[in-house]
Amino acid sequence: RMEGFGCYALPTGAEYRGALWDGMFHGKGELMLPSSGGFRALWDRGVPTQGKYAFADGLEFEEEKWHYCDGYDRRFYTEICSGFKPPGIPRLTNLDPPKIIPEGCYDCGDGFYNPKTRVVVDYKLKFLRNA
Repeated sequence: RMEGFGCYALPTGAEYRGALWDGMFHGKGELMLPSSGGFRALWDRGVPTQGKYAFADGLEFEEEKWHYCDGYDRRFYTEICSGFKPPGIPRLTNLDPPKIIPEGCYDCGDGFYNPKTRVVVDYKLKFLRNA
């Protein structure tokens, strides 16, 4: 039977890397799931006694203090890390304060387009280009 440190590939595509004893996961080890993260744990004869699940993007699951995609803040972990603002007052942009775009005009990223004049100007009303 397998003993010591090793890697074990399961038929599901999951892979275990860590300590083995008598053919079982035993000691420190990580069960990595294909494209969805992994479970780092302290194993006792194939049963995890303590551990944490980490998603592929690095977010660690915490059962007690879980503040991720709940009813109040629906942002993903990467959005939280990059400073993406949560919803609340409807937002058309993540900029704070948001750029002011006159009614009937369309945001172009570097300014806004006015369909009446067919001109693109920057946010300080400086001419950029004809449409």
